[in-house]
Amino acid sequence: MSEKDRLTSGKRRTDDRRNVALRPHRLSEMMGQQRVKDNLRILIEAAKQRQEALDHTLFYGPPGLGKTTLAHVIANELGVNIRVTAGPSIERAGDLAAILTHLKQKDILFIDEIHRLGHVVEEVLYPAMEDFALDIVIGKGPAAKNVRLNLPQFTVIGATTRLALLTPPLRARFGAVYRLDFYGLDAMLQIVTRAAEMLETPIDEGGAKEIARRARGTPRVALRLLRRVRDYAQVRANGKITADVADKALALLDIDELGLDDIDRRVLRAIIEKFGGGPVGLETIAAAISEEPDTIMDVYEPYLLQLGFLERTPRGRVATKAAYEHLGLSHPDSSGQPRLL
Repeated sequence: MSEKDRLTSGKRRTDDRRNVALRPHRLSEMMGQQRVKDNLRILIEAAKQRQEALDHTLFYGPPGLGKTTLAHVIANELGVNIRVTAGPSIERAGDLAAILTHLKQKDILFIDEIHRLGHVVEEVLYPAMEDFALDIVIGKGPAAKNVRLNLPQFTVIGATTRLALLTPPLRARFGAVYRLDFYGLDAMLQIVTRAAEMLETPIDEGGAKEIARRARGTPRVALRLLRRVRDYAQVRANGKITADVADKALALLDIDELGLDDIDRRVLRAIIEKFGGGPVGLETIAAAISEEPDTIMDVYEPYLLQLGFLERTPRGRVATKAAYEHLGLSHPDSSGQPRLL
């Protein structure tokens, strides 16, 4: 694993540890994603009635929408153990074999960033998912022989932000595939209110709404903003989060009324001011703002697309009229340069 992967994985594990106490433990406690929850209830109940392991399940969508949380919720609903790992962490086939041989009947193996599994590792995973068997080669050369170990029936739950990067053979082995969408304002409001209660932080409806509407439809972002606003309320206010306190705290964090932060605005300004509104390639945008292309694509671009601030074209990214208006810019004049409204 590269140094960048280690830092990214370490940051994610830190965020997950902070959020673990705030996570719902049952489907009934989860807010939003109603279609996915309804399908999962049927899937889980059917597996319970047949007394079988749950069918292999894949969750995909932008980061922070609850893919890991759903995996733990499923384990709780089924009353089974869950083993958590990540695609970049499984570097060799032997690493996966060690994990698989320690699984028990009906256990869940959750693989985050499953699209980053290596080709050799995938080849070991195929028979394990399909036949619950592990093929091991013992020895080398002419004396080598293949040994097949039987595995208990288990469930692989995969999570990915890049469904297109999954190889077709791996994708075909998942019996249930669900997309997680951004959460609506009502669901985000419930998430913020519930988290504030668990953190024992006084908050009124106005404060909760202010955080919820700037959380980009993403629970992970909402929990992060709630903690920062809580800190501000503790130091600068009387400890209670109101609409005014939340507004001042989020303004200090440079998060605007739509939830866009400094990087979002830098992406839009780079396209508009440096490249005439586009089209411009992702690599060029990344170089212009000194950010990683994958980070822009996975973290920032989905929300900008949802807001209608960006368009993807065969030639590259294009800033829309709404993006110009949000930044206080008019459409390019005859010289091709944007000007202030």
